[in-house]
Amino acid sequence: MIRLREEEEGGLLTIVPPGLTLQKGLDEAAIRVSPKEDTEMIARKIVSAYLAGYNSIHIKTDKQQLSAKQRHDMKIFVRSMLVGTEIVTDTSSQLTLQVLLTYPELTVQSALRRMSIITVSMHKDAILALKTRDNVLAREVISTDNEVDRFNLYVTRLLKTAIQNPRLTKEIGLADGEDCLGYRLVTKSVERTADHAVNIAENVLTLKRDLNNDIVEKIEQMSSIATKMFDTAVESLFRQDYNSAESIMKSIKEIVSLERDAVVSSKMDIEDAANLRLIIESVRRTAEYACDIAEIVLNLTVDSILV
Repeated sequence: MIRLREEEEGGLLTIVPPGLTLQKGLDEAAIRVSPKEDTEMIARKIVSAYLAGYNSIHIKTDKQQLSAKQRHDMKIFVRSMLVGTEIVTDTSSQLTLQVLLTYPELTVQSALRRMSIITVSMHKDAILALKTRDNVLAREVISTDNEVDRFNLYVTRLLKTAIQNPRLTKEIGLADGEDCLGYRLVTKSVERTADHAVNIAENVLTLKRDLNNDIVEKIEQMSSIATKMFDTAVESLFRQDYNSAESIMKSIKEIVSLERDAVVSSKMDIEDAANLRLIIESVRRTAEYACDIAEIVLNLTVDSILV
């Protein structure tokens, strides 16, 4: 007896024998490394296999053993950067990574929402560090970027898996396969926004003198508008709200005006002025990424305004 399972998307039909569970994702991948390879080279190979959707990744050497440093660095990388991944084998010649998280446990929307919350928090903390000249807080912003990066990798993995296997689209939390590209672009914009929060924090650390209240106030005004735009853009994606996304576009003119005033007010020590202008630019870029996200939402929800 053969069971015929009909999938909704694209008229896809899947024939499944009784007792057979449909395979989700790929099975195993083996990565060959040499003791001479540094951590970054090995990490890139691991990320490539992770993003490709492999659930079990074996890191091996042909003859020689993995160095203690390689094993230590790889374990730290996996635990800090790959969501849902555990080290199940740890020997001198092999590390085996197993992706244990299933799709319904952390959907695309859930992971993207966490990314967005962390990103806004990073931006606000970076501006607070600028205002209070709190270098400890600035360094905390920089270290938090890893959290955004790990969710970025996870979402990218889910989206690539759904493109390869349309059956999984609904399991990762999307309505249909057409959403995958849009969500990938949004995820990238969120990750880039977090990078600009890091840029702000790094430039705070390089400032030599306190800023006058006028310039700090202008930057805070820019930041408040930019983060509100970002929050609204992401929320409009989750709500599939065309009108909310459209409203964001009007705010960018205010950002540009405030940026112009802030740059004019940034007359100070030459080195500090350069760092300050980079901070102002990163705040503006946050607003621009919000507009990018809003444009993607407009494209994804255009059917809602058609007659």
